[in-house]
Amino acid sequence: MAPDSTHKAALFAALFAAAAALRLLLFQAFPLLPHRLAGRVELSTPVSSFKRLQEGLYLYTHNVDPYHGGVYHQAPLLLPLFSFLPDASSSPFATNLLFTVVDLLSAHALAQIADSGHAAATRLFKSSRQGLRWSSAAIVAGFLFNPFTLATCMARSTTTLTNLFILTAMAKACQGASTTFLLALSAASYLAMHPILLFPPLLVLLYDARADRSKTTPNALAFTAVHTLGLTVISGTLLLASALLTDSWDFLGATYGVRLLLPDLTPNVGLWWYFFTEMFDSFRDFFLGVFWLHVASYTPGLTIRLRTQPLFVATTLTGIFAIFTPYPSVADAALYLSLVPLFRHLFPLMRYTFLASAAVLYASFLGPAFYHLWVYAGSGNANFFYAITLVWSLGLSIIVGDSLFAALRDELDVQRPELRDKEVKRI
Repeated sequence: MAPDSTHKAALFAALFAAAAALRLLLFQAFPLLPHRLAGRVELSTPVSSFKRLQEGLYLYTHNVDPYHGGVYHQAPLLLPLFSFLPDASSSPFATNLLFTVVDLLSAHALAQIADSGHAAATRLFKSSRQGLRWSSAAIVAGFLFNPFTLATCMARSTTTLTNLFILTAMAKACQGASTTFLLALSAASYLAMHPILLFPPLLVLLYDARADRSKTTPNALAFTAVHTLGLTVISGTLLLASALLTDSWDFLGATYGVRLLLPDLTPNVGLWWYFFTEMFDSFRDFFLGVFWLHVASYTPGLTIRLRTQPLFVATTLTGIFAIFTPYPSVADAALYLSLVPLFRHLFPLMRYTFLASAAVLYASFLGPAFYHLWVYAGSGNANFFYAITLVWSLGLSIIVGDSLFAALRDELDVQRPELRDKEVKRI
């Protein structure tokens, strides 16, 4: 093994050991903290809450329909997985260790994405600034020690599992590994539904990686058909296994139906809950369709316009999910903010970094305070908390929009080198 490889392996081992030790230490030193964080609306939603998972698990282990009562809205196959673990209330170590390992596996997938180099150089596009990048170790450290990632792990939100599968799908697409890519993306879509929108850009990324590896270009139509069929078969198998586990197909309405129709209006950091709380019932179906169409509309447009930068499109979509899906949490923002450093070469072209950072930090500190004033102190109302979630969404939106501008400007600098470092205005 080369000295550089040995040094890199030692560095990653130290990072992973430190991250695992920090998480387990926090779990051990503050045994009540996971329970408190699991009750925070910023970290837990009706479709990712560990408390709701425990409720569904209790019903499942007592041979009662886990969806009876309308509390549990998560995937059925999570129940047998967690049923093998000791009771988290009395013996939490195994559960805490599981979520720690999930974070480490996510970091490993993120390192593979960073090492692939697809962020700045793809089959059809090479940034003129591709030498400007951070090491994979720095990107992994930013993920593992990000306060948002730590808080999500401590809250034991099942969104961490979704994020793991999304990162794994991205990593395998970068490597051109079709089977594991399809398995990972199917699992992510099974758990949260909206990751299915990542399929077009990640399929393009997989196509480019396969073309680079084989030095021949596969037939695009056949490639798309085969992988679409594969995704359909694997997703169908997961749904069939869920139906066999629950002895009915009722879980579809209790899981994906909840995401589509938004019957649970528990507050979260997203934009939907307050809007539909105030919505007249006669307009509800129309605006549900509009909101979902808005989320889905970004995928084809971005994939077509930035065909040469599929990894950037997938990253941007994770940011859009963190803002515009019905039940977002801090975990979704943590995923997006962990992927943004892959595009270090775009940072010099971004114009509103301070404004975006200030908005996110402002909302991070004041969000819990405003929620406390509304729910516990009784000196505020729902507008307090919704206003600060708007600031949170604004901060993320600025990052998404500014990075899109930077990517388009970087593309222009490659196509028109004479315009580099010159101000360009749209006429």
